[in-house]
Amino acid sequence: MVFNKKKEEVAYDKIETLVGMGTHFQGVVSSQGTVRIDGTFTGEIKTQGDLVIGDNGVLEANVEARNILVAGEIKGNLQAKGKIEITPSGKVIGDIKVKNLIIDEGAVFKGTCLMETSQTKNAKPANEEAAK
Repeated sequence: MVFNKKKEEVAYDKIETLVGMGTHFQGVVSSQGTVRIDGTFTGEIKTQGDLVIGDNGVLEANVEARNILVAGEIKGNLQAKGKIEITPSGKVIGDIKVKNLIIDEGAVFKGTCLMETSQTKNAKPANEEAAK
């Protein structure tokens, strides 16, 4: 039996928006493509593409993206349709909502994680089932 599951391509190297090292940015970023943060960012990021937080990147933001790679630091909530990867130098303080989560050895994650699958999208919360 062969499954033809479409694998979504991660485009961390096809950067369209860059906040460079030594740059401080505050506000809302809305993008269709890949965003990379190597500086300091405060606010909100919503992208249809991927987000890369470089080794020197420091964010205080809520983020929505297709895939997220964290090598720097972020304080805020992350939501990704695909995967979130926290590298050994990465630090996430906040809640995560994602399909696939990769936390490398040495990485820091403080918060809660909701991993969505096709089953969890339609499932009722456990406390709602127990009430019946």
